[in-house]
Amino acid sequence: MEVCIIGAGMAGICATKHALEEGLNPTVFEKTGNLGGTWVYTDKTGIDEYGLDIHSSMYKSLHTNLPKEIMNFPGYPFQNLEKSFVPGTEVLKYLKSYAENYGVDKAVKFHHNVVRVKPYKNKWEVIVHDLINDKYSNLTFDYVLICNGKQMHSHDYRDSGPFKDETVLVIGVGPSGMDLALETSKVAKKVIVSHHVKDNLESSLAKNVIQKPDCVSIEDGNYVKFTDGTREYVSVILYCTGYENLFPFLSVDSGISVKNNYVKPLYKHCINIRYPTMAFIGLTFIACLTQMIDIQVRFVMKYYSGKKELPSQKEMEEDTDKDMESRHQRGLKEKQAHFLGPEQRNYYDDLANTADIERVPQVITDIYEDNRKDMVGNFLNFRQNLYKIYDDERYEKITP
Repeated sequence: MEVCIIGAGMAGICATKHALEEGLNPTVFEKTGNLGGTWVYTDKTGIDEYGLDIHSSMYKSLHTNLPKEIMNFPGYPFQNLEKSFVPGTEVLKYLKSYAENYGVDKAVKFHHNVVRVKPYKNKWEVIVHDLINDKYSNLTFDYVLICNGKQMHSHDYRDSGPFKDETVLVIGVGPSGMDLALETSKVAKKVIVSHHVKDNLESSLAKNVIQKPDCVSIEDGNYVKFTDGTREYVSVILYCTGYENLFPFLSVDSGISVKNNYVKPLYKHCINIRYPTMAFIGLTFIACLTQMIDIQVRFVMKYYSGKKELPSQKEMEEDTDKDMESRHQRGLKEKQAHFLGPEQRNYYDDLANTADIERVPQVITDIYEDNRKDMVGNFLNFRQNLYKIYDDERYEKITP
């Protein structure tokens, strides 16, 4: 069976590894010249030499906000690193090592951009642009796995230099917003963080960082008005409002629509219900990314390998409706259709139970939740913690 995998980032690398192990024949199309997706640093922003958007959100000083002990793929730990929180360069080294170890790199076609994916005689027609030779190819695949990631609103940030002595407004207080507030506060005159998170972040902030509620408007050019009626002068605005799901290569008859970041209709946030030979990996968010990707790939491969038969379209639709109703009852909005957060443990167990695959160990989500509490309560110092895993349920946290 021929499998088209779009993107050679974290999700694409993992998907290719498992496809190879299942005896499938994957071809990975990567529009850049590197493995690693967003973990590849480049000074460039905007568009590249081929007129395509530069996907990387990496900045020079980035260190992981998750401990490496829960950032590895199962069975392949980080090697010879004493600290739990490592530079982004080490994550890239890890991904390249993982890819080489499992022969993933041999399946990748670099500088190949997927232009169109459409149904064709119970298969998929994929139009690919060879960027270097400026040639187009029409190819046919049995399965398509979409692993090209998301576009991040703050992804043009590279280093704090340009923000020296500026008054910076950071909109959003997710991991990227907190990171950029910390980075810019080292050189900026003042940093204003605008958010609507209920948790108290005071202990997490530097002295030149203040908090404000949501923005209402920009007035008189450089003044921002907030929902509490106050106004602040700002010279730079960084939008850290999350990710946007973009799949411009999907044909209108692919069975998939995207509205307010809700990609539908998908079974278990992965499989295209209308055309089940297409799957999305990595849409769900606020979760332990590598473990989430790995179990999603294993879930999909259980069906694509023929080891298990998918439910009927009606059954998959009913399951999806039930999930969305549960989200509505919990107060989640449409743009949070793929949000996991505190429900990630239940989601992983559901995938494992549904497809009869190995579960994500309890210790992984336990460490994730422990670390997330430290991110909120002690953002300036949480990366100094050291984690040690003893088994599937027990771990130790060593604090300085």
